[in-house]
Amino acid sequence: MRRNKGRGRFIFFCVAPAVILFVIFMIVPTVDVFRMSLYKWGGYTAEKKFVGLKNFQTLLQSEKFIRSFQNQILLIVVVTVVTFALALIFAAILTKEKIRGQNFFRIIFYIPNILSVVIISAIFSAIYDPNQGLLNSILAIFRGERDPILWLGSQKIVIYSIVIAMIWQAIGYYMVMYMASMANVPESLYESANLEGAGKIKQFFLITLPLIWTNIRTTLTFFVISTINMSFLFVKAMTNGGPDSASNVFLSYMYQEAYTNSSYGYGMAIGSVVFLFSFGLSAVLNAVTKREDIEF
Repeated sequence: MRRNKGRGRFIFFCVAPAVILFVIFMIVPTVDVFRMSLYKWGGYTAEKKFVGLKNFQTLLQSEKFIRSFQNQILLIVVVTVVTFALALIFAAILTKEKIRGQNFFRIIFYIPNILSVVIISAIFSAIYDPNQGLLNSILAIFRGERDPILWLGSQKIVIYSIVIAMIWQAIGYYMVMYMASMANVPESLYESANLEGAGKIKQFFLITLPLIWTNIRTTLTFFVISTINMSFLFVKAMTNGGPDSASNVFLSYMYQEAYTNSSYGYGMAIGSVVFLFSFGLSAVLNAVTKREDIEF
């Protein structure tokens, strides 16, 4: 009996600090965001006016919010699909094919992940420079002396320019993770498949993917949610939402409204929507990607 009490106290004192910190720095701020979304407040004055759900009504009627929502969905879908497809392909090639300098390629692919978003944004901003950028210089060889393409200055293509930077930054990290998973798949399974006449592509879809699916599922959920945060950093560093709010995403629009336009209550309403959207998206992804575990 005393042992159980002593064990219970030990567990309590071990868990209590983490729970207290979680409540103070996660639960309380989250609740406060929802609370402040019900007020009209500039953020720097003592005057607060309760407006109920008016901020959310304004939000749903805002063309800028709808545009930022569309951009966010585009980034989540395109960046996730392309990043994971390329990461899996490169991981399979470097794991199963006998290529010289595999460790070298691992390092090269992983380097973008250790660079800060500001540095990556500066690199791609230089590449996209309309006058002296590398991309326009290469295209000029084929296009001739035409007006330079404004990669970060055109409303139609600016979001896709950010997509490329985000994909370049993320591929290496997930490639290395999948290489580690693929290395644990028994070689005997591939030998048996070869004897049955299955090609490498068929082996990839019938053996490799099912056996590393748990890792893919975990990283997929993590990546999709982190894309919401990473897109804000890239947009803030590369375009600041421009031109004419064409590259705004959830958090960049929230930042502008809360801290630039002094509409803190409205900004917190955007934050509440982002929180609910992220939570719902995580639940959907977990449900859609759920599979039976395969042991080997």
